[in-house]
Amino acid sequence: MKDKTTRIWALFRFTVIGPIWRRPPAAGKLKEELEYLALKRYHHPTTDQLVQFSFSTIERWYYRALGTDDPIEALTRRVRSDAGENRAMPALLLAELEKQYRRYQHWSFQLHADNLKALSEDHPELGECPSYPTVRRRMLERGWIRKPSTGPSPTEGRQKAAERLEKHEVRSYESDFVHALWHFDYHECHRKAVDANGIWHRVYLLGILDDCSRLCCHAQWYLSESAETLYHGLMQAFHKRGLPRSTLSDNGSAMLAGETQNGFSRLGVHHDTTLAYSPYQNGKQEVFWAQVEGRLLAMLSHVEALTLEMLNQATQAWVEQEYNRSQHREIRMAPREKALQVKAVDRPSPDHQAIQLAFTVRERRIQRKSDGSITVKGVRFEIPSRFRFIKEIYVRYQSWDLSRIFMVDKRNDNLLATLYPQDKSKNADGRRRRLTNPAVNVDISKDVFEPIPPLLNKYMAEYAVTGLPPAYLPKEDV
Repeated sequence: MKDKTTRIWALFRFTVIGPIWRRPPAAGKLKEELEYLALKRYHHPTTDQLVQFSFSTIERWYYRALGTDDPIEALTRRVRSDAGENRAMPALLLAELEKQYRRYQHWSFQLHADNLKALSEDHPELGECPSYPTVRRRMLERGWIRKPSTGPSPTEGRQKAAERLEKHEVRSYESDFVHALWHFDYHECHRKAVDANGIWHRVYLLGILDDCSRLCCHAQWYLSESAETLYHGLMQAFHKRGLPRSTLSDNGSAMLAGETQNGFSRLGVHHDTTLAYSPYQNGKQEVFWAQVEGRLLAMLSHVEALTLEMLNQATQAWVEQEYNRSQHREIRMAPREKALQVKAVDRPSPDHQAIQLAFTVRERRIQRKSDGSITVKGVRFEIPSRFRFIKEIYVRYQSWDLSRIFMVDKRNDNLLATLYPQDKSKNADGRRRRLTNPAVNVDISKDVFEPIPPLLNKYMAEYAVTGLPPAYLPKEDV
């Protein structure tokens, strides 16, 4: 099974060669781009120290991922031969680690490991301090995770953002290729929509824009900002335009949800977020909202009972018939025209099931021996009888939709079966299927029965070859 560290390294390699993926070099310029990347310094994915990588290393990563539909999988490290083995920690040192954690629960794992190493050097009687990965594993096994410190109020973050904006320059940017970078965000409408029951709701527009062409890949209104609606909108954008190379969004809960992060990672799409309290970094999205309010919603100002269906129908028509066809002030042409003229670096969109499986969270469960089921978020799911001998079940699911979940292979996340909630009422009818043996069934009805098994027959033949008489005295029954 690919552990978390292996995944982190794969994503790190993808980040290093990402500039070449987003901006493919011209003919004959690949070597220069690789040499430029080899001169740069990067933050180590586990120690956060600045490191450099040689030209040959980056070149090997690039060609390994080139031409694959899943660059993350291609860049994944091989599993170590000693994976899964644990190194013991001296009991006294473990006790000191627990005391240290109780006092400083806001420390990082690295800081705990460094302090524990210093303590063991001053007190050799505690035992030798193991490596950082071992310290981290021992802490995770006991639930000693990092907890936020009681620091200053959140308003200080706004002050830091303001100071950063005042002391550092702000520069406009633009991707060189279509679908190299997508922006996406939510916008709250200044008007409310009414449903069939007469209840008014706040509505939010999810907008997905291409950075290079300003093309609106998809726009749709929802009743909430959630990972579910984000997945729903992104799925449609992928089917319409293909997979982008990278995306940029703010730090909203929907953008940082496990389903969202896993979806981008599994599809090989690099996802970046803006700095906190810095909406100017996503300025193209803000310009789009101004057009939505100034033109689209302005034309709906006299619609009294604005419904979600009416709002979405009008938005789709406005996006395709006006926004994507009208000349953009900065690019001096229509977004649709530039999308057709500039080279596109998108990849084909996977099918619906592949996207659905990507935007899920992965968890491990233990199968119940009594009825062959597992429980996910309070809902019990039945495991097909052919998997009844598997103890550890790995599943992927979307937290907003538990009508079915996916059973996957723990080694490569390949789909094994779709699991459905247990229907106890249906099970009460008493009908049960006969269990089948997972081994190959062989018809022995026509075989000639040999009363003496092969092993005993072999021993008797070997003994007869020696020529010795049987080592016993026969006795006739009277």
